[in-house]
This record gives sequence, C-alpha cells and structure tokens, in this order.
Amino acid sequence: MHELGVVFHVIRSLEQVASENRVTRICRVTLELGEVSAVIPQYLTDCWKWASKKNELVRGAELVIETIPAVTFCENCRREYPTVPNGRTCPHCGSGDTYLLRGNEFLIKQIEVPDPEP
Repeated sequence: MHELGVVFHVIRSLEQVASENRVTRICRVTLELGEVSAVIPQYLTDCWKWASKKNELVRGAELVIETIPAVTFCENCRREYPTVPNGRTCPHCGSGDTYLLRGNEFLIKQIEVPDPEP
C-alpha cells in the first residue's frame, strides 16, 4: 500500500507551506486525484485518518478528495474520450494512437485553516 507514503509526502508538503505562511493548524485539505492515478481513495482516506492523528498541524483535519476524470486523446481522429471504459483504443475510430490528456494527477488543491480567535 503506497498510499501511506503518499500521505506522509502530503503532510510534509503541508508542513512546508504552513511554515512559510506561519500557520499552526490546518482544518481541511482538498486533494485532486486523477481517476487513473493508481491511488485508491479509500486507502488514502484510511491512511490519512491514521497519520493525521500523529501530527499536530493536521490533527483532526478533514481530507476531501476530488476526482479528475481520465480523458484520452486520439491522434488519428483528433477526438477525446473517457479513458476508463475504453482504455487506449479510441471508441470513435478504433485507433490505438492515443495518449492520456488528464486523469493521472495528484495535487493539493486547497488548504483551509481555522478562523483566527477573536
């Protein structure tokens, strides 16, 4: 399960951003996860729950995962199509001369911090 390593990397990135911005607490993290990124959202969530309990900066922080649909482009007919149901073969013309446009991403989209105390 490489998701735990991914979560540790995310937390290290958050620590760096927090340090640069004098943030001491994060309450929500939104990740963009490509549909074919090889990261399993449920495993990622489970690893986040475990690892975030061990880090003061993100303890109790909500993890939100937004899925980016995988889309492939066909060089032959110049059309796009959904990757998951069709794979590398274009459903429009049958060509295998295709490449992935999007859907393999793994990005930290948003970091939310609690409102400052009055």
